Amino acid sequence: MKAAVIYRYGDPDVFQIEDIERPQISPEQMLIKVFASSINPIEWKMRKGMLKLLTGSSFPITLGFDVSGEVVEIGEQVTRFKPGDLIYARMDQLTGGAYAEYAAVAEKAAALKPTNMTHAEAAAVPLAGMTALQALRDEGEFQPGQAVLINGASGGVGTYAIQIAKVLGASTVVGVCSGKNAELVRDLGADSVIDYTQQDFTQTAAKYDLVFDVVGDRSLSECKAVLQPKGIYVTTQPYPGNYLKSVLSLLWPGQKYKVILLKSKASDLAYLKAQIEAGHIRSVIDQRYPLENIAEAQTYAEAEHTVGKNVIAVSERAESRT
Repeated sequence: MKAAVIYRYGDPDVFQIEDIERPQISPEQMLIKVFASSINPIEWKMRKGMLKLLTGSSFPITLGFDVSGEVVEIGEQVTRFKPGDLIYARMDQLTGGAYAEYAAVAEKAAALKPTNMTHAEAAAVPLAGMTALQALRDEGEFQPGQAVLINGASGGVGTYAIQIAKVLGASTVVGVCSGKNAELVRDLGADSVIDYTQQDFTQTAAKYDLVFDVVGDRSLSECKAVLQPKGIYVTTQPYPGNYLKSVLSLLWPGQKYKVILLKSKASDLAYLKAQIEAGHIRSVIDQRYPLENIAEAQTYAEAEHTVGKNVIAVSERAESRT
């Protein structure tokens, strides 16, 4: 099968498109024919070696966490899917494996693909969509009628977070982004937008029950003034110091500091599927690239100016709903 592999950490040009063996599946896995994948910050950070304490030094590595495609083979313990099913999933392995024509996906990490999305649109959802959902609903303990501010509202996680906050019943959703993306963020459901190039959201008079810092460039101390007395600040940055702050915040009354660490859940993908098919959530696609142009795609993503998600077309069926 064709795959984008790396033999060392480094710049985007370390990617090589090669023919490698199809992955072998375990009893609880499925072999998926991949039609589309997408790019998330974790993948280019892995490629650069920023997470080598987790990924190690054993090469070659096939990156990629998001996948949309067709089941071609199932393990003996798989009960929810059969060959021919169209699924989407967040790869449950440490390094991924979705930048390839076939991928081994755990049953617990997959759900049926939304029927009203192309594979490219569906492949944009799993990692970013579940991160937004779990950050708001679980870490943020979000309740209907609450007010939320999302810092980084026009990025991959942020575009889903705006929509999910509305689905969860937010009374007010405020998005922080650059002025050029304000119209998009409003169209996704934000009640108002703060242009961070013109105004510091931590200096406003508004109060929020939840501040979701997708960008991860602000601190709880900076956000204290805009949080309700029992408000929650959630960051996407899983640094040891942030986990320590999270634990310490449990010891004091009032505002809490949380870190979102994504868990692959079929139930969450099924929830997102239902909301997508109901017309409440959609994917925002910035750029589309064929697998052969993975280096160009990661170069663009690493510049961190992506609006929504960048997707990788692994098959000609990437733009098909079937």
